[in-house]
Amino acid sequence: MTIAIAHLGPTGTYAELAALTYAKTLAVPPRLVPYATIAQTLQALASGTVDRAIVPVENSVEGGVTMTMDTLWQLDNLQIQQALLIPIRHALLSYASVPEAITVVHSHPQALAQCQNWIAETIVLAKTQPANSTTEILPKLRDNPTWGAIASTRAAELYNLPILACPINDYPENCTRFLVLGNEVASGGTHTSLAFSMPTNRPGILLKMLQIIADRHINLSRIESRPTKRSMGDYVFFLDLEADIRHAETKATIADLTRHTETLKLFGSYDLVNYT
Repeated sequence: MTIAIAHLGPTGTYAELAALTYAKTLAVPPRLVPYATIAQTLQALASGTVDRAIVPVENSVEGGVTMTMDTLWQLDNLQIQQALLIPIRHALLSYASVPEAITVVHSHPQALAQCQNWIAETIVLAKTQPANSTTEILPKLRDNPTWGAIASTRAAELYNLPILACPINDYPENCTRFLVLGNEVASGGTHTSLAFSMPTNRPGILLKMLQIIADRHINLSRIESRPTKRSMGDYVFFLDLEADIRHAETKATIADLTRHTETLKLFGSYDLVNYT
């Protein structure tokens, strides 16, 4: 039976590359379904339109992908089945004769940020223009020879576009962690992800939560906050634990955290596969 996998599109994005990488592990080739935004990608999974969704959640240079975190918090029942660590090698695509002739550089905000030093030093006068994805603007480059786009070399091949420079990311070891999500409960793995909001904003409450984790000798590999959007100073905290939900210590930790939170969402226990 063929499964449908949603990802951030159009064709040629790094999210599609992550989906293709994951597809190689499946017994039957899946049907890939591109969506215009990360939110739409996750909503397609939540509605049952697709069987899996693959979205970026964290970059080694720019940190958390806020749209992914915010949408995960808003939706219910989505579960991480696996995480993929994918290397990111950005290229400058354009019909301009040289990079210095480019007046506007288009790409996803994360890609622009990951190449900001290179842009500032090489295309000094160029403006940056955020897009929904790294490939959204590519069909328009032919008609706008002073435009440039930051995308992958694979995207350049797919859209038959010239590569003016590669790699242009500021940090050579740039990589992104993608989540493979489904609607069924994840079976377990080396990492467990969750998020919680606090019932009250009082001194020491976050420390108490972290102490619960530390007391059971569980390593916290990531913590990040996002505003609840209810009031200033009110936050949701996203945590990644190096722990397996199948272990009694992990279950006890989640139970203790739940008792001290307003809302706790467990996003799943899963394995991280490193492709870097």
